[in-house]
Amino acid sequence: MLNVRRCAALLAVALALLAMGCVSGPQQQQSAGNCADKSKKTGPVKIGFSMDTLKEERWQRDKELVEQRAKEVGAQLDVQVANGSDDVQIKQAENLLTEGVDVLIVAPHNGVVAASIVESAKRQCVPVISYDRLIMRSDVDLYVSHQVTKIGEMQAQYALDHAPKGNYVLIGGSRTDNNAVLLRQGQMNILKPAVDRGDIKIVSDQYAKEWLPSEALRIMEDALTQSNDNIQAVVASNDGTAGGAIQALGPLATKVVVTGQDAQLDAVQRIVEGRQSMTIYKPIKPLADSAVDAAMKLARGEKVEAKDKVNNEKIDVPAILQEPIVVDKNNVMQTIIKDGYHKMEDVYKNVPKDQWPKQQQ
Repeated sequence: MLNVRRCAALLAVALALLAMGCVSGPQQQQSAGNCADKSKKTGPVKIGFSMDTLKEERWQRDKELVEQRAKEVGAQLDVQVANGSDDVQIKQAENLLTEGVDVLIVAPHNGVVAASIVESAKRQCVPVISYDRLIMRSDVDLYVSHQVTKIGEMQAQYALDHAPKGNYVLIGGSRTDNNAVLLRQGQMNILKPAVDRGDIKIVSDQYAKEWLPSEALRIMEDALTQSNDNIQAVVASNDGTAGGAIQALGPLATKVVVTGQDAQLDAVQRIVEGRQSMTIYKPIKPLADSAVDAAMKLARGEKVEAKDKVNNEKIDVPAILQEPIVVDKNNVMQTIIKDGYHKMEDVYKNVPKDQWPKQQQ
């Protein structure tokens, strides 16, 4: 009877913690007792950071800023990059676990396949943080990202505000990336009513394999052929796909609304030149800092405040979601340049100097 009462008390405490939006790691196994010693970690924390890719500029920033924050908090960090391969990422994650990391941060290539990484980590009582992209159908401990569905809504709303009628092309990211799916959901939240009213017509809705600009180029060329160059807006899900679409548009790019995401330097340059309409600026430092800070707490069995939750088709994952910002030529100075994300001379290097805005004091 005592054991029954004890279990009931423990269950009540666990439910209370969940209600408060807190998570302590490892989330699923800690109550079993076999992870109790792990949660009392003292001394330097070893963090493994498993990354899908560094091919985009933004991921290079993520790596640098995670490394910087780990150094600031005295953590030992091992970064492994899978270069777009699920098999390589799984093997690298297994190696990190074998080396004895206390916590894993994973930016998955494929959110479904990466569930096996979480399973392996759980067997070793290692908490897992899903970074930027959600790991699906798993008992992942925490999700740190930006408000992905909202980003899709912001892209579509910008397009609709600037091209309220006409033909639209939608270019998504990789189908293996859950973020690409969430972005499309957000975009359609805004666009579907306009489609139903007959204000806009979606003439092409496709996903670009691996987020490749070359895929976006092909999709855009096909759409231009099918529509006889009659396109008013391209809702491209990131700056890479926007770049591919703009290459296909050629001189038409200055007359077509083209969205993006990530505030890559080449995209911001296109914006001030008038060849890309907007991007979504996602400050990376708060994301990187929150991941490392949460990793330190999870490794030591401490609570992490996570006010949001995102369902991954298995559980409602505690989430820390950062706020994205719409950037176009009107607020580049007040956002990207002011924050030091890009330098003014780099952003405006293709613009005659007498057309540069005055530097904000």
